Amino acid sequence: MFTKKVPFYLLILTFLVSSLVSILGFNYLKSNTQGEIADVDNSINHANPSFCNLNISRLKGYQYIHPLLYAEPQCESAELADCKNQISQIINNNKANGKIISASVYIREFTQAQWTSINPSELYSPGSLLKVPELMALYKMNERQPGFLDKIIEYKDVSKTKSNRVINFESNHIKLGNKYSISDLITYMIVYSDNDATMLLNSLIDKTVFSKVFTDIGLKEPNYSSSDYKMNVTDYSIFLKELYNGSYLSFKNSEECLSLLSKTDFKEGLISGLPSNCMVSHKFGEGGLNTEPNFSEAAVVYCGKTPYIITIMTKGREMKSLPSVSAEISKKVYEVMSSRS
Repeated sequence: MFTKKVPFYLLILTFLVSSLVSILGFNYLKSNTQGEIADVDNSINHANPSFCNLNISRLKGYQYIHPLLYAEPQCESAELADCKNQISQIINNNKANGKIISASVYIREFTQAQWTSINPSELYSPGSLLKVPELMALYKMNERQPGFLDKIIEYKDVSKTKSNRVINFESNHIKLGNKYSISDLITYMIVYSDNDATMLLNSLIDKTVFSKVFTDIGLKEPNYSSSDYKMNVTDYSIFLKELYNGSYLSFKNSEECLSLLSKTDFKEGLISGLPSNCMVSHKFGEGGLNTEPNFSEAAVVYCGKTPYIITIMTKGREMKSLPSVSAEISKKVYEVMSSRS
């Protein structure tokens, strides 16, 4: 049945056709495979060779959720290296002319989370900068007890606001015998940096809530028997990140806090290095009660190519000379941030 012979020329023709199909198929697959490999290689070649892990901070204290506070690269930005060098030169110049003993700076922009710092581990007495975590604690209390900020307080006991601290940059104060809502007292504390209003608020604040503003982000708990709480620029800047990200308070309360900080009436330091029409949420502080004067400032700056945080802490021999250093640094950072693509 299968004994019929196949002509030899058909065997040759079949072999040639099969070989041709195999060669064409192999070349087709090879070209497509090479194209896929090339695509992969291109993606690898274009990847950032200096990849940096993320530093992720999350809020603790919940069972089923772990809210994100902030996330950013662990390593400093190479793009801000020149800015860092220029600021370091400003610091060295002011050390040489005797205006400052030391200074630290932290910068963090919000578009790509790039950051840099100078002398980040040195500790300073932040003074009135601690009014920002107090502001956050008071708003947190209002979230838990709606209407708390509307509570009326009569300022009738001067012993509650007595302080031995010498104030170099004074503004408006609450008046003995007047009644104020807690919201009004907060305005005096932040806008005018009024220590009388602050001390009165200290007598009303829930210390557990205040402490958690620090411990929730990994900072040490404040010691209420101590007259000081030293901080570095990096740690302090976390408070501003939380407010900008709306990650600790509600969005509404975060917005209100930064709005209030934008009304601060102190204009001698960091703000004086910025354009007059620049919106800035800002706080300054005088520290160093028993040491050399410490002058610190922290801000979210909303002008330029991207919003950014700048925190500046300085030590010197004379308090009145320190804001000009802060202004000089602020001006340089703004120039860099405004010129970035």
